[in-house]
Amino acid sequence: ELVQYLIDKGVDGLFVGGTTGEGIYMPVSQRKQVLETVIAQVNGQIPAITHVGAVASGDAVDLARHAAEQGAAGVSSILPPLYANWTALYKYFEMIAESVPDLPLLVYLLMPNYDATALMRELIKIPSVVGGKYTGPNMYEMRQIIDLRREEWSIWSGMDEQCVYAAMMGATGAIGSTLNIMPGVFRKIRESVATGDYTTAQDLQVRANRVIAVMIANNFQPSLKEVLTTLGFPCGDPYLPFLPLTDE
Repeated sequence: ELVQYLIDKGVDGLFVGGTTGEGIYMPVSQRKQVLETVIAQVNGQIPAITHVGAVASGDAVDLARHAAEQGAAGVSSILPPLYANWTALYKYFEMIAESVPDLPLLVYLLMPNYDATALMRELIKIPSVVGGKYTGPNMYEMRQIIDLRREEWSIWSGMDEQCVYAAMMGATGAIGSTLNIMPGVFRKIRESVATGDYTTAQDLQVRANRVIAVMIANNFQPSLKEVLTTLGFPCGDPYLPFLPLTDE
């Protein structure tokens, strides 16, 4: 029902099992079930990219192959925790790419705490790496990553709070948590930037951020699930390490 709601709202595509979708916290079998459910509902209407990131590289490869079998438009992965050096990260993404050579691979830069531009400069040596998702506040760094290839690849922004600024810096699009509950606002932000109406874009961003601020103040992930329930899409309790909201 949520997938159809988003399609009816005019989203251009879906990113399945990312941070919001809690894929990293699910068993592999459940992650596959989620993708199968989404692909069946989408039924070719819009592309669906799936997040296959896992600490165990074998799980990531398994999920990538499953994505190819299901007809996903591409695969993506966070930089898995505990991979302490770039050589290990390169090998990890190379393994995923080699397992599904015909699928586009997107690097998910989730709050990178080191030189993300230098890392991407290395990872684009892998033929199927076509871009990534940058979830961080450093718009200058994001633009440096965009400039590595410009029109030849796609870099999506991941911070809902800065969608307008990412659009102004040239992000291909936006992938975010609160796009599930107010996709129209973010579509209008990007349309306003595209037409040069920066005042409207900024005003919409400020309004959206008031909602986001309330959710952050009350524990974001379970708050999002409560809002979705209010909209008619009961998504259950969050997976650990997140905890449900208290009654209070």
